[in-house]
Amino acid sequence: MAPRAYWKGSLKLSLVSCPVVLYPASTSVEKTRFHMINRETGNRLKQQMVDAETGEVVEGDQKGRGYELSKGKYVEIEPEELEAVQIESNHTIDIDSFVPREEIDKRYLNHPYYIAPDGKAAVDAFAVIRDAMKDQDRVALARIVLTNREHVIAIEPCGKGLLGTTLRFPYELRDESEFFDDIKNPKITKDMVELASHILDSKAAHFDPSKFKDEYETALKALVKRKASGKTIKIPEPEERPSNVINLMDALKQSLKGKRAAKAARHSSSRRSHAQRRPARKAHRSSARARKAG
Repeated sequence: MAPRAYWKGSLKLSLVSCPVVLYPASTSVEKTRFHMINRETGNRLKQQMVDAETGEVVEGDQKGRGYELSKGKYVEIEPEELEAVQIESNHTIDIDSFVPREEIDKRYLNHPYYIAPDGKAAVDAFAVIRDAMKDQDRVALARIVLTNREHVIAIEPCGKGLLGTTLRFPYELRDESEFFDDIKNPKITKDMVELASHILDSKAAHFDPSKFKDEYETALKALVKRKASGKTIKIPEPEERPSNVINLMDALKQSLKGKRAAKAARHSSSRRSHAQRRPARKAHRSSARARKAG
């Protein structure tokens, strides 16, 4: 049974429209979370809003929203003033355009949602839009209102349904030049690049999320389980950080040598295992022939 829909409305392509529902495609429910508690009583703590200057607790009817114009100077915005600029949700995903998939900069990708037809009557129109997008190998760009804010959403086929991913606006992205301009361009020899390329080849694989392991989450669950059962938690000694002074060429050679040694060991182990099985089969055949001759 599908979970409760996060959003309901219509997906519209020109004059073709069909009812759809949105479900969040990601969840953090399984992550280990902690609450703030009182060490003396073991009770959970509640947070209170406190005036930054007076230190007094602020009651609910005294709370308001303000925008900081300058340090410590705010302009207060009333709830009805916010409502005046909120975009009215028309519950329609109106497709504006279709763009090549490879043109979407991954930095713009934000939150993913599954889009499914809402009811049997919507299946035909939904399938037409989905399959047309498959044929063209293009991603639809549309606008949707979620939580009183308008978002651009990229829509593409995903199995029997559609995947909608909200996109960030340009003002939400930082300019890479702020972080990359100071990176120097050192002279790297061709041999170093070739060695690094060989290491990359040795680690070639396919994208398989099932192999992702959240080691920290596993350790947290183990910690909670041990603590809840009354066991003592041993705090490990901090590891010494290795020196950053290395010879790059030596490091590349050692890395490649290690990969080759590991590969050779696996190959040798496989050959030994195969060789050990062959005499057993030969002995079995000899025994069988002896019984037949007798």
